[in-house]
Amino acid sequence: NKVFDEYRTISNATWAKDSVLQFSFNIPRKTQNHNIYFNIRNDQSYGFSNIWLFVTVQPPSGKVLTDTTQVILAEPSGKWLGKGFSGIYDNRIIYRRNVFFPESGIYTIYIKHGMRFADLKGITDFGIRVEKIK
Repeated sequence: NKVFDEYRTISNATWAKDSVLQFSFNIPRKTQNHNIYFNIRNDQSYGFSNIWLFVTVQPPSGKVLTDTTQVILAEPSGKWLGKGFSGIYDNRIIYRRNVFFPESGIYTIYIKHGMRFADLKGITDFGIRVEKIK
């Protein structure tokens, strides 16, 4: 069911506030609904239990939609969520369910972190996954 699944590595595990991650994918048919996931990898040096994200979706027509969303990466006790291996934690979090893309063509998603710090340490990779719904 995968339409798109791609990661961007964050250089030195430090995501600069002005750094925008860009993901482009093709939606060939307007009749199919999709789920969109964020894939986030963090290491143990990440100093927060959450991350705020600024999300911009640009359809083929160019008319953009913007969103701000919070992703929880750890329990209140401090235990990291996701699968852990060698101090890296991998999370696949649903961003939007049952998304209807109104146009066929290339969609682009732009992601920036919305945390208060200019350099956000501890995020190693960020990805987007788009899946068809059966």
